[in-house]
Amino acid sequence: MRSMFLVAVAAIGLSATAANAQDTTSSNGTSFRGIRLEANVGGDRFQSQGVHNDKFGYGGTVGFDGQIGERIVIGAEGSYWRANDWNENCSGVNGGTVCHKSFEEYGAAVRAGVLATPQLLIFAKGGYVNNEQRKRLDTPTGGYYDHFNTSGYQVGGGVEYSLTGEQTRMPVYANVQYVYSQYNDNTSRQRVMAGVGLRFK
Repeated sequence: MRSMFLVAVAAIGLSATAANAQDTTSSNGTSFRGIRLEANVGGDRFQSQGVHNDKFGYGGTVGFDGQIGERIVIGAEGSYWRANDWNENCSGVNGGTVCHKSFEEYGAAVRAGVLATPQLLIFAKGGYVNNEQRKRLDTPTGGYYDHFNTSGYQVGGGVEYSLTGEQTRMPVYANVQYVYSQYNDNTSRQRVMAGVGLRFK
């Protein structure tokens, strides 16, 4: 649901405002803190009706990270994802065809990680997702069409590497991650993504 995505973005903004009132200087030289904007691309697998379809996908993430001590990084993020030209599974049933199509996914998650080095973060995340879907049944005698939104949860993890130092005004970073989304209508999505982004400290 788009409103949940907007709530996540607002929460990130409030967190950033609160953090700006504190001293964000860290003695370990890391740049993993502040507001971040990220572009994502990768593989999308939509699973439904016992079958799956793989496509190229893309999206974006906005988030905020803060530090606890010298090695723990924790924050919140809002995300958007879609498969190129959407993703659809079709299979035969009762002399006809049933097709299940997935459109945009919006997510809100909490992310936590450990700094293996000042430049390398290993992280896990979990949260809420909402996906717009369509289900269509075509038979020789008729059929039905249903367009709806379904919600669920997401879990995932990955690694992130800072490409520029702490003293850079807008540090650049890159990451790779895997994310699994389970929707309430017994469908699911898997993503393997690469991302590149900017931080605003």
